[in-house]
Amino acid sequence: MASLINSELFKDQYSTKEMRAVFSGRAQIQSWLDCWVALAKAEAKNGVIPESAAEEIAQKAHAEDIDMDYVREGFKKTSHPLMPQIRAFTKLCSPETGGYIHWGATTQDITDTGMILQLRNAQDILEKQLEHLLNQVLDKAEKYKALPEAGRTHAQHAVPITLGYKFAIWADELGRDLERLQHDRKTYFAGNFGGAAGTLASLFDKGIAVRNDFCKNLGLAIPTITWHVSRDRLANFSSDIAIAASTIGKMANEIINLQRTEIEEVEEGFQMGKVGSSTMPQKRNPMICENIYANVRLVKNNANLGLEAMVQEHERDMSFWQTEWMYLSEMCLVFSAAIKMMSQVMDQMIVHEDNIKRNLNMTHGLIVSERVMLDLGRYIGRQNAHEVIYEDAQKAFNDGIDFLDVLLADERVTKDVDEATLREMLDPARYVGSCVQMVDDVVKKWRK
Repeated sequence: MASLINSELFKDQYSTKEMRAVFSGRAQIQSWLDCWVALAKAEAKNGVIPESAAEEIAQKAHAEDIDMDYVREGFKKTSHPLMPQIRAFTKLCSPETGGYIHWGATTQDITDTGMILQLRNAQDILEKQLEHLLNQVLDKAEKYKALPEAGRTHAQHAVPITLGYKFAIWADELGRDLERLQHDRKTYFAGNFGGAAGTLASLFDKGIAVRNDFCKNLGLAIPTITWHVSRDRLANFSSDIAIAASTIGKMANEIINLQRTEIEEVEEGFQMGKVGSSTMPQKRNPMICENIYANVRLVKNNANLGLEAMVQEHERDMSFWQTEWMYLSEMCLVFSAAIKMMSQVMDQMIVHEDNIKRNLNMTHGLIVSERVMLDLGRYIGRQNAHEVIYEDAQKAFNDGIDFLDVLLADERVTKDVDEATLREMLDPARYVGSCVQMVDDVVKKWRK
């Protein structure tokens, strides 16, 4: 086992089949071949190389025809990341055409642009996964938009919310994550072609035209200047991925907390055969969500390398851009797995409505003390009402008395608020604010 991403046991926890295909060795080589084809066509169009050479390069550019053993051995001998591939490709072509492969280019032109092609394919997969997950969460938001639940701030009961409101917050954030990725892709999916030090000197007066056509041929944005040592695009990409992953990490962490034995409002899903512990038979651990959060940690840590790689020396610094081959692919692989696992959680989630109701009434009315305070404040002022209800709430908590009983015994309250009004105000279901409307607004905004 070289990596958990390719482990026979754990590969589906740390990656997905679709994403592994994007970052396979063959896919990387094919991305380089695609770049050479795009370059040859651009150069033929601008009179730099013969049209016949460009046609043959396109015909022979198939990764499955490359001698991988020859390339691997070449890496060992040359210590160069691309030269063995150039030689292997040249062997597939006629001597005349082989001499035009990589014309005017430098290694980083091909490896950078090839990596961009792979990242574009990866983001296509991630966007589809996120769209599916977003719709799953929207479904949950709609289903539970009116189910009252204890809202919690600082890990303590605060005021009532609805379970659908919680899901809608997640959905809105997922929507923004997806929107951010879709918006920024036109910035960071740009071709990179500049030759030796980025000046295009090797192509004389044809350099800019060839660069532009090279990018157009690949469907990539055209940069205004060579970006060999400007890695902000990739830092932007890694940041967008890390932000989206953090949303899913927050969802997983919240489900873990809501599945605590003493809360048990939501469960990631359970069926006979799922095992929580090798020694405690009763355990129903949120292990899928824990796996998700482990992946999210990997994504976030790798994103830091995107910022590190922005500081480069002079006109080329291979020590940094070769780290991108590793950390960017790993980010996409483990994030794809995290999304897939979260979709599984959404499909299999168990909502324990009885426990939600139990927890909502756990404080015997204290969860709506704000409402009582504000109503009383209409008669004695907000600050005075806060002092009165603060004293009553703390007495109810410390003495284990129903909040209603304490309020009814306090003349400062009953002088202005009758018992019927108090009983109505202490119903948590009547104090969920605009939760339902906000859920509807989120669904309307993001439902495709």
